[in-house]
Amino acid sequence: MKKGWLLLLTAMLATGALAGCGGGNNGGTANETGTNTTNTTNSTSSGSNSGSGKPVTIKIFQFKVEIAEAMNRLKAEYEKEHPNVKLEIETVGGGADYGAALKAKFAAGDEPDIFNNGGNQELITWESKLEDLSDQPWVKDVIESAKEPISKDGKMYGMPIGIEGYGFLYNKDLFAKAGITTPPKTFSELEAAAQKLQDAGITPFSNGYQEWWVLGLHNFNVALANQDDPVAFAKSLSDGTGKIEGNKVFDDWAKLLDLTLKYSNKNPLTTDYNTQVTLFASGKTAMMQQGNWTQVQIDGISPNLNIGVLPMPINDDAKSGNILVGVPNNWVINNNSKVKQEAKDFLNWLVTSDAGKKYIVNDFKFIPALSTIEVSDPKVLGPIANDIMAYSKENKTLGWYFMRMPEGLGQEVGADIQAYIAKKMTKEQMLQDIQSKWTSMSSK
Repeated sequence: MKKGWLLLLTAMLATGALAGCGGGNNGGTANETGTNTTNTTNSTSSGSNSGSGKPVTIKIFQFKVEIAEAMNRLKAEYEKEHPNVKLEIETVGGGADYGAALKAKFAAGDEPDIFNNGGNQELITWESKLEDLSDQPWVKDVIESAKEPISKDGKMYGMPIGIEGYGFLYNKDLFAKAGITTPPKTFSELEAAAQKLQDAGITPFSNGYQEWWVLGLHNFNVALANQDDPVAFAKSLSDGTGKIEGNKVFDDWAKLLDLTLKYSNKNPLTTDYNTQVTLFASGKTAMMQQGNWTQVQIDGISPNLNIGVLPMPINDDAKSGNILVGVPNNWVINNNSKVKQEAKDFLNWLVTSDAGKKYIVNDFKFIPALSTIEVSDPKVLGPIANDIMAYSKENKTLGWYFMRMPEGLGQEVGADIQAYIAKKMTKEQMLQDIQSKWTSMSSK
């Protein structure tokens, strides 16, 4: 997997796409963003022609809260260019469960035309509702490694909208103030850095552990990604042959979690995503576990903040010094939509038109997953994305494997970790419960 992401980013560099992976959103399954729900509506009748004739409305249901405002600007631009098309955009992310909200939409008969899908297990769950997009003109431009999560039996069911990565974001100026001259890459170095920060009167971590996805998806993925063969390990847990308790990687991962708690902001279990990011962006903490999807919000609070990305090391091994990179979500089309062609036209416009490409890079600040979308100036994406690309180029990445968990397990894992943090569970009880739920939920 690590080699796959290297090839992905290297290919993008070679084509000029990166000349110069966010909750999302359960961050992978939709929630790498802050809690928010927005709804932009224009009611018109449905029709069949995006250029002329009967007006149509395309309902878009998406979870990336951080791009909600940009989506509204994109909506205005698209509707101006396509006067007979209206975009009805609804955004649900962060603390809100996008997956549950999406199921409620379908159950109520209010089915969106375009929505988000994380691929892998989520693709299997929603396959019967997804339009095969294999014949779309942009498919040939998708970087090969980005196709796998949303492909099945030779068919591609969604458009990878971008590449994201995460680790510990850190404030370089606060590190310098604490006398830390070399960014920590190992667990021992991270522990020493946290102590130095604390000794300098700086809170080392802002932890948004109120959010189940921060723990149950991204944090837990560190333990999955550091297995010798993450895909095989996930499969073994699903078929009941694998074991979490007694697994050294999970023991090491728990030590990293404990480290973040020892040097945490106050009340991490009642700190939500927005508060976590605000604490970090305003210079009140030196590190936080997040990714490049936070760049827009950070810029809104403290433009030009001097930040970078650190790995989330669970021990002092070299492999532990990698960041986590993946495709956060794909835009898919409801195969029962009455405006399927118009929805396909919109997605094609998004990744082929100059205006659409501009929004992906300049406004969404996504690392493109298509080789034809160029980043002419690396400053546009911001320092977090630039660090992610640098790690990828140096082959220092691990993948996202939380999308291979049974549906709904991420919330359960998050709840178990929260119980452990609250001292309502021991480490052994937490790991036992996670394994038991993984096996039982796989059989449903």
